[in-house]
Amino acid sequence: MPLRETPELVLKKFQQLVNVTPGGILSKEQLQQFVSSSFSDSGQEFEQWEPQDWTSSPQILAKICDQKLQAWASDLNAKWKSLGRKIKDDVRTHPMFYSQIYVPHPLMVPGGRFIEYYYWDSYWVIEGLLLSEMAVTAKGMIQNFLYLVERYGHIPNGGRVYYLRRSQPPFLTLMMDAYLAHANDTEFLRENIHLLEVEYEFWQRNRSVSITVGDRNHTLNYYNVQIGEPRPESYSKDWELAADLNEDARQELWAELKSAAESGWDFSSRWFLSWPPPLPATLKDTKARAVVPVDLNAFLCKTEHLLASFYRRLGNTTKAAQFQATLERRLEAVQAVFWNEAAGVWLDFNLLKKQPNPAFYPSNLAPLWTDCFSDQAAAERAVRYLEGSTVLSYKNGLPTSLARTGEQWDLPNAWPPLQHMVIAGLAKSSSSRAKEIAFALAQNWVRTNFALYKKYQAMFEKYNVDGDGKPGAGGEYQVQVRACTEMLQCLQGGDVCSQSLSMENVLSSCGEAPFWKLWFISLHAAALCKLLPWITGACALLILHSPLPGGIWLDQWCSPAALGPLW
Repeated sequence: MPLRETPELVLKKFQQLVNVTPGGILSKEQLQQFVSSSFSDSGQEFEQWEPQDWTSSPQILAKICDQKLQAWASDLNAKWKSLGRKIKDDVRTHPMFYSQIYVPHPLMVPGGRFIEYYYWDSYWVIEGLLLSEMAVTAKGMIQNFLYLVERYGHIPNGGRVYYLRRSQPPFLTLMMDAYLAHANDTEFLRENIHLLEVEYEFWQRNRSVSITVGDRNHTLNYYNVQIGEPRPESYSKDWELAADLNEDARQELWAELKSAAESGWDFSSRWFLSWPPPLPATLKDTKARAVVPVDLNAFLCKTEHLLASFYRRLGNTTKAAQFQATLERRLEAVQAVFWNEAAGVWLDFNLLKKQPNPAFYPSNLAPLWTDCFSDQAAAERAVRYLEGSTVLSYKNGLPTSLARTGEQWDLPNAWPPLQHMVIAGLAKSSSSRAKEIAFALAQNWVRTNFALYKKYQAMFEKYNVDGDGKPGAGGEYQVQVRACTEMLQCLQGGDVCSQSLSMENVLSSCGEAPFWKLWFISLHAAALCKLLPWITGACALLILHSPLPGGIWLDQWCSPAALGPLW
């Protein structure tokens, strides 16, 4: 909500109103009148913008043989036209009137209550744009993030000034890699690789921790926001949560909440000190800064691998060798600190307890997705880990955890990014059983997304894995309908998986039909808008690529006859 007057005048007016009110306690009506007179309507910082590179018939649609699935993917592709925004130049010239952080290029917003850009959501949005053949728009979004790195030294959590002191999972280098795979724009890489390194150094300089295992010290990364005070976007909730604590404990809790928010998992039992279930725990038990997360380090492992590859591509052998050495140290650290031989998987490490967290989270398998492991038996071990738990019994998606806390990043919710990471990681392994599980998870995800789309004509940011399937719930706000992030994630997920599969290449009557691409479209459709973008992409990718075990095509499996009442 932009200010109608300068911040100084608005503050002065508010103080005057408090001074003339008996007891200094304003009524709801007084507050509403003050807000109305001091702030413009939300969204005034944006101009509507329709991407010029949008096409109604990207090639991915022609690869979907089933007409109903093709119509669904076409609906999701059309959402791009309504999600485009351009920030008004007045935000650049008069920033004091706005909470929006200015970026120069048009962008896609998540949708629902989220009308600004968010960092890690945008990775799946960009993947979806690329699958929709919108490389110009995707490049513009990457240019925006590079602009933020150049200006601030890192990428804020989201596009508001109150997010400046925290980031989100580092995906900028992965965004560049996705774009280069489509555009082969080496000059763009050459011009900006120094900014990729600046962002990487932010995490190394401000979010690193040393852990000793045996006689070896290992440097890894964690979420570590050192700023107290309530989150501006959730001020009253944070204040009420800490109301019965002393001042030091309040500031400590507020910094922990911001660190958990930096992870993108806000909030989850993953960050609670009291674990595993059934030990009671609430948001007050949040100790995110005590957790060294598997997935964050897997993302940075991929970043190091890509930076080494990028520098080799540019002919800078010195830099390439530097990042190759860094990558090898990371691989050693991930194996030493996270790999749990008894569990057969990677586990978050708790600095306070000095031991791993044995609880299930899909993020435990993130190294499979980013290739952050050396032992080729890891995929087989991960399969046994999944089969030894109850998580594969849920038919609507992979649960975010097995703890029912009421937080949105816990049971019974399933989130599109986590589906993508696990499915894509399993699918590209050499293990036939891992591929079978990937297909099964992908099928479940498509079924859930399509069923709810038929019911609500919408994609959601999260889904309930219990029962017959419904939108997710819990956390600090109502589940959001998204047209951007879920859709994009769906588009991206399928494409990535299709490239990873090594099964026999079989042609359908309409050419290659990569089921994985439809699955990814389903993931991305939810991602298109944060709800829509993440989910739609995954489903679309699944229906597009590769045969199932036994030679059955997914487009056949997902036919009306196979899906029955869903159609």
